[in-house]
Amino acid sequence: MTAAGRRVLVGRIVGLHGVQGWVKLESWTEPRAQIFKYQPWQLTAPGGETEVKAVIGRPQGKGLIAKLPGVDDRDGAAALVGQDIYVARELLPPPGKDEYYWVDLEGLEVVTTEGVALGRVSHVFATGANDVVVVRDGERERLVPFVQGVYVRSVDLSGGRMVVDWDPEF
Repeated sequence: MTAAGRRVLVGRIVGLHGVQGWVKLESWTEPRAQIFKYQPWQLTAPGGETEVKAVIGRPQGKGLIAKLPGVDDRDGAAALVGQDIYVARELLPPPGKDEYYWVDLEGLEVVTTEGVALGRVSHVFATGANDVVVVRDGERERLVPFVQGVYVRSVDLSGGRMVVDWDPEF
């Protein structure tokens, strides 16, 4: 899938604010309030997805609150709690030098510095110390710390390849 067809998880609806349909948000954008500039949103729930445009919002205390069109009371807002907020990848600014959006790493072929194929990037997750790349080859799953210059030697997005200094037996 090309970057143009990908979506990025940028937040989640986590609670209610007041009785007029406002919701509390958790945002993973930097800065947090930047989430309101990336629209439309794709809200995902177990029953499906909904595209939402013209969301308004603001900081409130230590968090963020938002008002979604057509949601005018607490009951309507309550139905949204727990939904993830995705936006199209192309809405986000280009990453800085040696920075990557996780979604852009997914699907890359991963090879060692010796040329041994380890599989493809399934996904990436954060730990307290560093991000971790999950590499799968059908039989096996490897967890490679995403530490550039130490374990990750190069990332070629256009070539679809990541080179890692990693023992294939580990």
